[in-house]
Amino acid sequence: MKILITGAAGMLGRTLVRRWSAAHAVIAADRARLDITSADACLAVIGAAQPDAVVHCAAHTAVDRCESEPERAHLLNATGSANVAVACQRAGARLLAISTDYVFAGDRPRDQAYHEGDATGPRTVYGTSKLAGEAAVRAQCADHVIARVAWLYGPGGPSFVHTMLALGRQGGAPLRVVDDQIGNPTSTDAVADALLPYLERDFHRYLALMAHRLGFRVAEVVVAHRPRAHGRSRYGLERYGRAVADLWALRRRL
Repeated sequence: MKILITGAAGMLGRTLVRRWSAAHAVIAADRARLDITSADACLAVIGAAQPDAVVHCAAHTAVDRCESEPERAHLLNATGSANVAVACQRAGARLLAISTDYVFAGDRPRDQAYHEGDATGPRTVYGTSKLAGEAAVRAQCADHVIARVAWLYGPGGPSFVHTMLALGRQGGAPLRVVDDQIGNPTSTDAVADALLPYLERDFHRYLALMAHRLGFRVAEVVVAHRPRAHGRSRYGLERYGRAVADLWALRRRL
């Protein structure tokens, strides 16, 4: 499988390149190779590469800086995602877009986690810009997956884990850390393992994976296909989306 990774020089991008390159043809598109804020650049680079899938990691992820740079945050996280999505649609590539838990309001009680089907309500510029990016992906690329990944850490950083380790090595005064934020630190290696199955093009495996993640067992999947020029079925993709939504709704009622 040929996979193009935007933001390939970032912490998650580096891990995906390292973990997937042995088994797949990975194209590492860092900022120098692909400026996602340019629609023409996205069309040219993704169109020339003709990847089977694009994993969109490139983003403005400095949460505090986004508050003082709202225009840049929107340019990278919303407009940039739209540009990538349009190029993927044009090239016939599956788009796996990396998003964030910041799209939620963050006002749940400490013992209640968010789920994929919960209502969004970002309260930061970062979360708002990423949610706008999600909307652009849905609108511009039919064959897409959105992965909301929280609190990443991985080789080389930067991350909260790296910051705490660095401060701890300094010794001296006690560390002062906020205690009103709850989350699950997530290894980039774990994310690499979790994301790869979503790049599979086989509809039956795709639906079975989602059913498994939602706690169901699929005995048989029967899909009526309507052939298209590029060999994929829009009907199948639409049915997939409705099937996953139905599974999620059912799980929430049980």
